[in-house]
Amino acid sequence: MKTIQESVESIIRKTPFIEEALNEKLINVSSLARIILPEVDKMLKKQVKVGAVMMAINRISPASELRIRKNIRKFTHSLGDFIVRSDLSDYTYKNTKSLLKEIAKILTVAADNNDSFITVSTGIFETNIVISQRLKPFIKDFFTHERLIHNVENLASITIKLPEGNLEQSGFYYFILKQLAWADISLQEIISTTNEMTIVVKEEDINQTFAILMDMKK
Repeated sequence: MKTIQESVESIIRKTPFIEEALNEKLINVSSLARIILPEVDKMLKKQVKVGAVMMAINRISPASELRIRKNIRKFTHSLGDFIVRSDLSDYTYKNTKSLLKEIAKILTVAADNNDSFITVSTGIFETNIVISQRLKPFIKDFFTHERLIHNVENLASITIKLPEGNLEQSGFYYFILKQLAWADISLQEIISTTNEMTIVVKEEDINQTFAILMDMKK
């Protein structure tokens, strides 16, 4: 269950103007507390005292952090297109000498299927493969002798085209993931290249995830 502090921060951070005005001391904290009190009560499903809301407002992040978030918000307005894919499966295998050969096989198959989706992320000890439904039969054929560590079905993904300069903007990934965390959305995988970021979630969470990301662009 959310605390008063979490509820107040969630409400205020939905409106950048309020947050920035608070930073500049242009808003009366007592008046703001009374305005958002009904929404805090609704979120917590109980009556909260105005004094407690005022204390929560006064504890909100310092100015330096606000400036960083302001820059990130401007940056998110320049996010590119979102590409949504559904009917995905997630496989994680233990790294072996033979695994790379099997991955090469399925990448060759994917290259001949324009509508297929596949991402391969190789770590030190394991490799993760996210594929579309039409490639699943090849996984069973090619990876029979590999050690499967983890498998999740019924997933969906959103690929975000990132603007130039994303590597220089501190806190960018944190800002995106924080929004999803606040919405209690469990991330199955996060896959990134220099100018793309793919978020994999359960299919039941894809609509809410899309809505949150779209709201960031506004």
